[in-house]
Amino acid sequence: MAASVSLRAQGPLSEVDNEINEKLDSAVVLSSRAGESTPVTFTTLNSAELRQSAPLKSLPMTLSLQPSVVSVNEGGTGLGYSKLTVRGSKGSQINVTLNGITLNDPESQEVFWVNIPSLNSMLSSVQLQRGLGTVANGAGSFGASINMSTNAVHSEPYGSFEYARGAWNTSMTTVSAGTGRFANGFYADFTYSKNTTDGYIRNAWADVQSAMAVVGWIGERNSVKLTYLMGKQHTGITWEGIPQSMLDVDRRYNPAGEYYDALGNVHYYGNESDNYLQQHVQLTYTHLFGERWFWNTTLNYTDGLGFTESYKTGKKLTAYGFDSPVVIDGVEYKEGDFVTQKYLNNSYYVLNSNLRYDGGRLKAVAGVSGYIYDGAHYGDIIWSNLLGGDIENPTHWYENSGLKREISAYLRGEYALNRSLTAYAELQYRFLSLDMKGLDDEFSDMSYSTVWPFFNPRAGITFAPGNGHKAYASVALGHREPGRSDIKEVIESNNAGLDKADLKPETMLDFELGYEYTSAKFAAGVNLYAMEYWDMLLETGKLSDSGYAIKENVGRAWRRGIELSTRWKPMEELEVFGNLTLSDNRIKDFTAFVTKYDNLDDWNVIGQLEENYRNARILLSPSVVGAFGINARPFAKNDKLKDLLLNFTGKYVGRQYWDNTANADRSLPAYFVADASISNDFIMRSGNVLRLGLYVNNLFNAKYCGDAWVYRAYFDAEQQNYQEEGLYPQAPISCMLKLTYSF
Repeated sequence: MAASVSLRAQGPLSEVDNEINEKLDSAVVLSSRAGESTPVTFTTLNSAELRQSAPLKSLPMTLSLQPSVVSVNEGGTGLGYSKLTVRGSKGSQINVTLNGITLNDPESQEVFWVNIPSLNSMLSSVQLQRGLGTVANGAGSFGASINMSTNAVHSEPYGSFEYARGAWNTSMTTVSAGTGRFANGFYADFTYSKNTTDGYIRNAWADVQSAMAVVGWIGERNSVKLTYLMGKQHTGITWEGIPQSMLDVDRRYNPAGEYYDALGNVHYYGNESDNYLQQHVQLTYTHLFGERWFWNTTLNYTDGLGFTESYKTGKKLTAYGFDSPVVIDGVEYKEGDFVTQKYLNNSYYVLNSNLRYDGGRLKAVAGVSGYIYDGAHYGDIIWSNLLGGDIENPTHWYENSGLKREISAYLRGEYALNRSLTAYAELQYRFLSLDMKGLDDEFSDMSYSTVWPFFNPRAGITFAPGNGHKAYASVALGHREPGRSDIKEVIESNNAGLDKADLKPETMLDFELGYEYTSAKFAAGVNLYAMEYWDMLLETGKLSDSGYAIKENVGRAWRRGIELSTRWKPMEELEVFGNLTLSDNRIKDFTAFVTKYDNLDDWNVIGQLEENYRNARILLSPSVVGAFGINARPFAKNDKLKDLLLNFTGKYVGRQYWDNTANADRSLPAYFVADASISNDFIMRSGNVLRLGLYVNNLFNAKYCGDAWVYRAYFDAEQQNYQEEGLYPQAPISCMLKLTYSF
């Protein structure tokens, strides 16, 4: 507490200082976010709403109550691998930015949320844009955008300690502290979190850490901020899911690391794991010219290094580059068991710079952005039962790399034609290049080079006559390039003798038409959307070795729907909210390709079978998604218990098909899941705050699966169809208790 006294002694900031502080601190966020007059469909969550969610929930799970969002966790709980879809758009189509810097991995275009655990405690706000959104969000904004801002600058020193404990031997610890802004403009913030769990699914254990440190200075016209963000992941592999046949036998089953000894007894490799360390460093400079012009520049460096470790059974020696056969005690062996480590080592350099003008009737921002991504992939064999056990100083059995570069520029403006009408337009140009080389894990030559130029215009209009009414309409054109794994699959298929065409970039035309009404006690909105696709990239049903869903072009497709939302607060003690999305998600003409092999023993590719479908339903795109919630503060007018909060939420997700054939046997049934919580803030005499919260997930113990994949094949000699699938069961009812102490 002595430190707090000395920091406070520097004196409070004046109202003018606070206004400048807010303008400079928010400059990065405002340059890429939609505003009240922007004809873009979006919702924004503040820090209080983020912290109200259950402690075990990652950010995708926290966003699950937003319109058109479906979230799932591979391990079934919330800690570990999480993902979400928005209007059916997958993670690789959702652009995610942190302080204006895109977090999507340029190769896969995914954001691996497990690499940045406990984000909720580090953010001041999150804006979720549905549809193409604003072009300022950059690459990957092809179905939705998630714009995150780290904690705003505090005016006073602070500190907090959070501890949560619950089911599946889960514990979560977070400590945060900050100096507040000194009178001379300097400030510093620090947050560290460590989370562990055994997980619900077998091998869904996790030991993840995150840390964020910020040092900054805000002056009269300038601000400088240095941000360091670290995520360290050590988790069990869960991306295979479980076969459908095991759901009624053992919902917690996970085949990862499974092998059998000579007597036929089943065993599980103890370190079937994913390991990754990711570090982000951001340096941001903001300058205020007069009262209307803001210049902002951010330099970002991201370093990532990690590997997956897996036990492989019955693999050919030649598959890993070893001579075959191996002779042991006079017996020849061509196949054996191996432990592999597959590495990813990458560096990501980014420069973002923009100039923003706020002139009352005219608001405009112009920006340039560029990045260089250098990713290396290689694999080692560290153990084999045929090669004497542990292998010292292993050499790479494969090694390849990819260099991806982008330069883009955009111009965005909003002009108030009169008091009620605002016109909006954006232009963006992106130029990308990709160069790949080396051998992949199946010894295919990965040599590949291409460039993609994209032009993405947007336009719209907002009509706000007053008294809480607002209507808007917009049209936007977007493009998106294929990912590395998609290209890799084409190369491998062609090397196997299949004549597979190169992947095309996908194109989308997005129409949005919405109306909103907002008053002190009631708010409601309706939005009609039509997302029209050409050369859409959709999953084939096959997973890569790292759990990434392989995709292919499917031609003409669409996602069309209506989104309804409402919020009602009839009194201080009660608030009710809800949303509903009804949609039609189709492919005009879809051809399913089923790989044809010679026989079950050799698995040599000899061709493909074709299945043709008209107006096929898009996989994992439910036609009905809804959510509702109730916040009750029964003692809002009682000074001692005014912060007591009772919360109940429910989420409904309609039937989801595993593939694009709309086969009921390959689908997830609709499900409804409810959560509840109770929390209260206890104000100490010192002014410090103690918060206790009890969180119950899956209140009604629903048994459901949140995601699935399927791979189909045909064996010519046996004239037999073959299917592999993976389903992701979610955890039954569970509880967590959370304690937070803030000062």
